[in-house]
Amino acid sequence: MPRECRPGETRVAATPETVRRLSARGCLLHVEQGAGVASGFDDAAYGEAGAQLIDPAVAAAEHWSQADVVLAVQAGSIAQQRRELEALRPGSLLLGLLEPHGNDSLKQQLEQQRLSAMALELLPRISRAQTMDVLSSQANIAGYKAVLLASAALDRYVPMLMTAAGTIQPARALILGAGVAGLQALATARRLGAVAYVSDVRAAAKEQVESLGGRFIEPPELDQKPGETGGYAQQATEDFLAAQRRQLTEQLALADMVICTAQVPGRPAPRLIDDAMLQHMRPGSVVVDLAVAQGGNCEGTQPGAAVLRHGVQLIGADQLPCSVANHASALYARNVAALLEHLLEASGSDPTALQLNLEDPIVSGCLFTHHAMAGAAA
Repeated sequence: MPRECRPGETRVAATPETVRRLSARGCLLHVEQGAGVASGFDDAAYGEAGAQLIDPAVAAAEHWSQADVVLAVQAGSIAQQRRELEALRPGSLLLGLLEPHGNDSLKQQLEQQRLSAMALELLPRISRAQTMDVLSSQANIAGYKAVLLASAALDRYVPMLMTAAGTIQPARALILGAGVAGLQALATARRLGAVAYVSDVRAAAKEQVESLGGRFIEPPELDQKPGETGGYAQQATEDFLAAQRRQLTEQLALADMVICTAQVPGRPAPRLIDDAMLQHMRPGSVVVDLAVAQGGNCEGTQPGAAVLRHGVQLIGADQLPCSVANHASALYARNVAALLEHLLEASGSDPTALQLNLEDPIVSGCLFTHHAMAGAAA
């Protein structure tokens, strides 16, 4: 497990807990010194858990040449910025987030180096893969933190308060998208005391929203409505999005904070709030856009920045899991460990014979590149 090299990335792909877990399966883990410091895991904790600590400044290529699996969070950045990757033997496995959609240059690089790579963004959302679902575990954190950001920036109380000076009405939260992030945002807003409304293109999301105390906004009545495939929402048509924007304009005028979570894998995020709609919002209200890295659900949001537009504060929240690095790492590492254990079980629990079963839907679903492994020890 190398140090992460993407700026702002504080998470880590293995924790002392998962080091113990994988060591018990016969794996030998090498951890670069300082890899877990940003997420609250020091070198001593890794050493006590059974990992071998290595100094990346001393014989780095030698250590990489002995590895069969590289565990990372931003695996694409590791591949593009760490020259030591060239020392990996053909067939070695790179495991992590690869931003695979349309990333032909990375694919070509890994193919040239004859490496196997699994993009965790492509993991199929099936029952057997739930414990490995990195996107869900990290989206859960993003939804939670988005509401905290919005409430901190808001110019009002969130809960209803009864004081000697009179009663303060609760804040009104509008959540766009009822996926994992949206449902966690709903639950967090309700815990803080807000009245929460949720909009989603899938009418089937109503039951989940109401079970968490939210009020569901029915999607526009059109003949063609987007559904979902493999647990992900499908891309909506322009006619549907236009009808949805008209419906949301009234809701936005009443909202104090808006959490945008609508995303479609491999495509730009749907534009749900345009500039004209922002002008209907109350000055002092807040929009937190979790889809900003994919173009944003709200016009005018910028990655990693807060801007003021028509009196509304727009927060481009593109790296929220990194702001909760300890727990984000703990969950990510458990997802990765579960996937690696699955691969080991398919290989007869023998780390020296780790093979990828291309007929396994979990493997085939997230396999980015593939070259047979000569044999090794994870």
